[in-house]
Order: sequence, then structure tokens, then C-alpha cells
Amino acid sequence: MGRILAIDYGKKRVGLAVTDELKIIATALGTVHAGDVIAYLKRYLRDNKVECFVVGEPKDMTNRPSEAERFITPFVKNLKKSFPGIRVERFDERFTSRMASQAILAAGAKKSDRQNKSLVDAVSATLILQSYLESLALNS
Repeated sequence: MGRILAIDYGKKRVGLAVTDELKIIATALGTVHAGDVIAYLKRYLRDNKVECFVVGEPKDMTNRPSEAERFITPFVKNLKKSFPGIRVERFDERFTSRMASQAILAAGAKKSDRQNKSLVDAVSATLILQSYLESLALNS
């Protein structure tokens, strides 16, 4: 059994989050530059078993893929090619950036922290992963 790793892919930065080995809690790993994410994952997988990648799937309010999907789709293909033994799932990420900003504000973070886009991306990945875990629990 391995962990589940969530990816909030952006053109510049990629937010990452991972579960504990029991797949109960989602924790932020941080962010990496979009061009470095595959190398980062290869290093991470040397020490950690991951059974599934969950990649955020941006949709608009009419449930159609958002404009960002045009650069996420090639990333997902590269992810599958780079890690053929690990399942890749897509999961709706609507509102996660807004929810992340609200969570950071509710935590009492300073204004500079609230404007830190890397922090927002890492929290967004965590929210995607926690929502994914909750959906698994509901469907089992």
C-alpha cells in the first residue's frame, strides 16, 4: 500500500500534497516550478511508495474543462509516461484556490502569507486531496 499524492498543476507552479500511509490525512508537500515537477516526483518516489496521483481537473461553471486544461493535459500524459506503474486520477478542483485563500485567512495568516501564491497552491493541492479522500469514503 502506498500514499496518494495530489497535484495542483499550474503553468508556473505546481502545488503538491500527500496522504499519510493509511490514507487518512492530506498534508501539503509544498510547491515546485512546473518544469521541475517530474524530477521532484522521481526523487520523492525513491523514498516513498505512491499508489495514485490525483491531478486537479479545472472546470468552469457549466462543468466543461477550463482554459487551463490545455496545458494540464500534456502534463498528465507526461506523468503517465514517466510513472507507468502508478494510477492517475483526475478530480474536480473548482473553487480550491478560493477555499485555500479563505483557509489561510481563517488561520490568521499575515497579509504577506495570504498573498503568497506558493502557499495558496500548496493548500489548494491539500484541499483537492482531502476532497478526493472524502469522495472515496462516500463511495465505499
